[in-house]
Amino acid sequence: GGIFTGQGKSIGASAKKSCRVVVVGNPCNTNALICQRAGGLDPKNVFAMTMLDQNRAVTQIAQKAGVPVSAVKELAIWGNHSPTMFPDFENAMVDGKPLTSVITDRAWLEGAFLTTVQKRGAQIIQARGASSAASAANALIDTVRNLTTPTPTGECFSVCVVTDGQYGVPEGLVFSLPVRSDGRQWSVVDGVEHSD
Repeated sequence: GGIFTGQGKSIGASAKKSCRVVVVGNPCNTNALICQRAGGLDPKNVFAMTMLDQNRAVTQIAQKAGVPVSAVKELAIWGNHSPTMFPDFENAMVDGKPLTSVITDRAWLEGAFLTTVQKRGAQIIQARGASSAASAANALIDTVRNLTTPTPTGECFSVCVVTDGQYGVPEGLVFSLPVRSDGRQWSVVDGVEHSD
């Protein structure tokens, strides 16, 4: 927390009020909130990265379905990071069809798929003794591009934002949600339904 307190204060004192901040270091949700509050930054301009998790989820689905990653759309990450995130396969699409009609193995979706996405970061650290810096850097590039480029119609991307109480998430938490951008402003996708 101390690093992000200092960074938040420095950004708040020196950067334009319109600057956007993407926090990558885990726990990214907590660190983004610390940075935002310490620097008095506009909550609409502070983000935490879950694109790495989305990329991992999309890759798993594409491999299982035998399609290119570009065929997997609307697979959003909800929540925090690692085991507290939820890759939303129920609302995702594969080649324009509901993911659950393409991959009908519900046990795999609710078991191996979720576990692999939720624990992948820890597995990489355990195997390598370090995180996947190149994958994280690529996901950061994806996040910045997604925030600064209009989102194609019918698509969304995952990023942690300071919530306004959307989907019953308490206001003021940093939480990953499905988001769209017009290239300048972002908004949370409304009306996404979840099963129990």
